[in-house]
Formats: sequence, structure tokens, C-alpha cells
Amino acid sequence: MKRRRCIAIAAVSAIGLSGGAFADQEGLVNVDLSNLRADIAKRTYKDVSQIPANVKLPVGVAANVCGVAADMLARQDKSSTPSCQAKNKSQALNEQVQRQLVAQK
Repeated sequence: MKRRRCIAIAAVSAIGLSGGAFADQEGLVNVDLSNLRADIAKRTYKDVSQIPANVKLPVGVAANVCGVAADMLARQDKSSTPSCQAKNKSQALNEQVQRQLVAQK
């Protein structure tokens, strides 16, 4: 029982922290999902047509799925949103895509 509560608290905290990044739109990276759309659709039980070609992700998630260092993304042109091509699958990526799909409704 105690373990379940700890897991639930951790999950809610993680969602709350990541939600703040979307609110102010700072520290986000534009990630091209074209290579992974079919896999994301399968893992999120959506049709491929529902998966966007690009999403804005927190730097840490973007660095992981793009296979680049977070500081490289941060050093990109400061006058525009950093961007990269998704190469790696990740549960965090699937969750962020699902959140953005819900927010678009």
C-alpha cells in the first residue's frame, strides 16, 4: 500500500513538473517525429494520422530521443526554437505526445 502511494506521488509530481514547461514555452525543443510516428501511434493506441509530424518537448526528453547532448540543443540559434530529429523511442516521448494531443482538443 505504501509503495503504491509513493509511486502515485512520484507520477503526479513528474506530470506537474513537465506541465509547467508547456505553460511558459521556454526550454522547449521542436522535435521532428517523422521517423517514429508509426511506433508512437502503436504504443499510444492512436492512428498514425493523429500523431503530429513535430512536437515541442522539454530539453531533457528531446536530447534523449534525438540522441544529442542537452547542451548542444541549448547552444542552437537563440533567436529560434531549437530543433532535432527523433531517433530513439522513449516512454517519456509517448507521454508527451499524448499530453499534446489532449491539449489540442
